[in-house]
Amino acid sequence: MPVAIVSVPVTDLDRARAFYVDTLGLTLLRDEPMGPDMRWIQLQPKDGGATIALVTWFEQLRPGGQQGLMLGIDDVDAEHARLIALGVEVPAVAEQPWGRYIMLTDPDGNGLILSQLTDPAEIRTR
Repeated sequence: MPVAIVSVPVTDLDRARAFYVDTLGLTLLRDEPMGPDMRWIQLQPKDGGATIALVTWFEQLRPGGQQGLMLGIDDVDAEHARLIALGVEVPAVAEQPWGRYIMLTDPDGNGLILSQLTDPAEIRTR
């Protein structure tokens, strides 16, 4: 049973969409009305896998409450340099036995980890 969608709680859909698409480079799959006061915004990493839905309608999910969402990248050093050039505040690249990574937050404080895994085969896409 693969992970299909991860809900990321945000306050401002347009601001969050810009961050995830323009800054992180995710692909916009859908941005459609969902009732009179809601939108369905669904994003996906460029090479596939589970998708992200930016949500404002789940009372139980508070903006900034999503922590530890890990996105796989090919070159953490290049991504670190790219984000700094865009003006994103990111700490130095860190390393663990499972890989090298940087941690950052989206505009609402949701914590993201951009990781270059030691064994990229750990991430399977179909």
